[in-house]
Amino acid sequence: MSTIGDVAKRAGVSTMTVSRVINNSGYISQETRERVERAIAELGYVPNALARSLRFKRTKTIALILTDITNPFFTTLARGIEDAASEQGFSVIFCNTDESKDEEAEYLSVVAQKQVDGVLLVPASSSAESVAFLRERGIPCVVLDRRVPDSAVDTVRGDSEAGAHQLTRHLLELGHRRIALLNGPAAVSTAADRLAGYRRALDEAGLGSAARVYEGAYTMESGYRMALQLLADVPRPTALFAANNFIAIGALRALREAGLRVPDEISLAAFDDLPAAIMIEPFFTVVGQPAYEMGQQATWLLLNRLAGQGPTEPQEIVLPAQLIVRQSSAPPPAAR
Repeated sequence: MSTIGDVAKRAGVSTMTVSRVINNSGYISQETRERVERAIAELGYVPNALARSLRFKRTKTIALILTDITNPFFTTLARGIEDAASEQGFSVIFCNTDESKDEEAEYLSVVAQKQVDGVLLVPASSSAESVAFLRERGIPCVVLDRRVPDSAVDTVRGDSEAGAHQLTRHLLELGHRRIALLNGPAAVSTAADRLAGYRRALDEAGLGSAARVYEGAYTMESGYRMALQLLADVPRPTALFAANNFIAIGALRALREAGLRVPDEISLAAFDDLPAAIMIEPFFTVVGQPAYEMGQQATWLLLNRLAGQGPTEPQEIVLPAQLIVRQSSAPPPAAR
């Protein structure tokens, strides 16, 4: 890793001169400034603090890279970000990756070239590659909704593990003993956390061996396919826990095609709420996350980083999830 001394040696100046160029303080001739900046570029790596200081001017633009803008959860999240950014005079570039690591990498390259001031990232996987890419270029980043293990990065997310535990306990308290989890991809931290919460609740009830887990994607089509699969199981589950709202919508379609009434014959509950405007009958019992607040807090954290404010160590803000009981969950038929 290059140091300020290496830069000074390459440019043929003192370290104080390099510091003045970096911090834009004191008089420096244009020729010297250009020589120092050229030396920094030639050495390749620039520490985060230096990279931020070397920006000649703010673009007043941040990028939001998320996985599925059609999902109401992310739509609400994006609105919170846009409102918080606009209040501070920042514009937001929206990028949708469709849960693809390759598309995520392409968007990161594009926003880096556009010299955005910072990035809000909903990662497509738990890999630290994207965070490392931004760090190497001195671009501040806040990770949203998901965790990136073993990466020192600011994070704002909901408590998926506790929320899944709470929702599974609700189904257990209704009398269900055969509860299936229709989960997202294992490579995504929210799926891992929701699986952990589900298993913990079953273990506490002495039903750990009764766990039924189906792994898919956070899409309606995946929810539909997983529901068709579990309907062929014997004995059939009496309750389904969908790991997100899109999975729940797809599962509901499969249940209705099979002639099963929710919740009379089978209960269906989900992680993440749906806006009232698109609410489906029966109204889903859900664990809701404060998506708008999550977007706001992540934006405030990023803008504070840009302003050089707040603690230097990475921050993790975990927002609580809330159980909302509606019509789609009820005791199993045998318990009535």
